[in-house]
Amino acid sequence: MPSVVNIAAYKFAALDDLQGRKQHFLELSAAHGLRGTIMLSVEGINLVVAGERAGIDVLMDAVRAVPGLAEIEVKESFSDAQPFDRMLVKIKPEIIAFGVKGIDPLEHTSPRISATELKAWLDEGRAFTLLDTRNNFEVEAGTFDGAVPIGVDNFRDLPAAVEALPEDVRQRMRDQPVVTFCTGGIRCEKAAPFLEQAEYGEVYQLDGGILKYFEEVGGAHYHGDCFVFDQRVALDPSLEAVHKETAAEAQAADQPDESSDR
Repeated sequence: MPSVVNIAAYKFAALDDLQGRKQHFLELSAAHGLRGTIMLSVEGINLVVAGERAGIDVLMDAVRAVPGLAEIEVKESFSDAQPFDRMLVKIKPEIIAFGVKGIDPLEHTSPRISATELKAWLDEGRAFTLLDTRNNFEVEAGTFDGAVPIGVDNFRDLPAAVEALPEDVRQRMRDQPVVTFCTGGIRCEKAAPFLEQAEYGEVYQLDGGILKYFEEVGGAHYHGDCFVFDQRVALDPSLEAVHKETAAEAQAADQPDESSDR
């Protein structure tokens, strides 16, 4: 069995002492050979980290000891090799850059739909709009059948991209439920409330994103793979790495503010 544990997790919570927490996480990571990215902000934490099980457990014990982060949920996958070159801990204004006033997941998030619920909706052919909030190059790796790509190269462009959608798509989004999805759920924490604010009505977010969908129901109704921001490049519905030969391309495409987005 592959020995490297890859984790992805985020949680919105009011955090303080960011410099102190940054130093603590850097020291723990160095002591246990962990690599990846941790983003800290006054609005929470967002991390993708890989290493041996013992070190990962130590890190997550430390994360859960922070007030407000005890209930953080973690998604896991496994690999034969370390997919990150180094360990970074960054302090940012937002743990996922969006920059729209009035969108605060600490105050409001949209209702969640589980992977099994989404599969049931797709199985029965229910009328709704499935909106892919990821970047264009991620969508090219794979997406749900019938999903509408938002059409952005950077998540911060989503508000303008919504307005640029064809009028028939926007009308459908007003008339029918909308389900947003991304890699691991964090982008939808802001995208879905934005759609509500823009008066698109019945809006849901896929809980845990594509990765949790793969984990719970496999690849049903999904075409292709799921791009991830590390040297594995993409994961298939069994959460196995694919396209390893294009790792250099993934590094080139990596965007600092979204490199730990899941």
